[in-house]
Amino acid sequence: MLVLILGIALFIGVHVFSTLRGARGQLVAQYGLQAYKGAYSAVALLGLVLIVWGFSRYRAEGIVQIWDPPSWTRHIAMPLVWIAFVALASRRAPPSRIRGWLRHPTLVALKSWATAHLLVNGDLGGMLLFGSFLGFGVYDRIAVKRRGDLGAPRLDAFTKGDAIALGAGTALYVLLLLLHPYLFGVSVLR
Repeated sequence: MLVLILGIALFIGVHVFSTLRGARGQLVAQYGLQAYKGAYSAVALLGLVLIVWGFSRYRAEGIVQIWDPPSWTRHIAMPLVWIAFVALASRRAPPSRIRGWLRHPTLVALKSWATAHLLVNGDLGGMLLFGSFLGFGVYDRIAVKRRGDLGAPRLDAFTKGDAIALGAGTALYVLLLLLHPYLFGVSVLR
């Protein structure tokens, strides 16, 4: 569990630091943008590796169940994960009405994904992991708003970008549903 917590602290910590524009700016001014990006990426990657390793160790050593989620929460979680994939796809697609609605699609995806997983995971490790990501998503949305970043512009009509976001997001969602038991050891289609 300690490895998982350390990974979460590093991964989310470096992302929170990047929202502190004054401190970030000082580091960039002192060491240069490329050095900052390199260090940021290295710490984030180390955190991610520790999260994956720590969570797999936690699961192998025995899950600490806090509560048993009702079976109906699956029916809320699955559409939330689909929304997360469509939101992520809209981030990379051409400008779209979906991206304009969401404003910050990556943050919407993160919060939707984390909420879905909190609904269906009542164990301590899952609650720490997904709760931390949800908390960061809420924090970062507030930080973005305070910076005055309005996000993607709103469009009046649907575009090719919307079709791409819906198609690619849905395809990735279906693929992950099928691969989930092999990648994460849990079948969501049972």
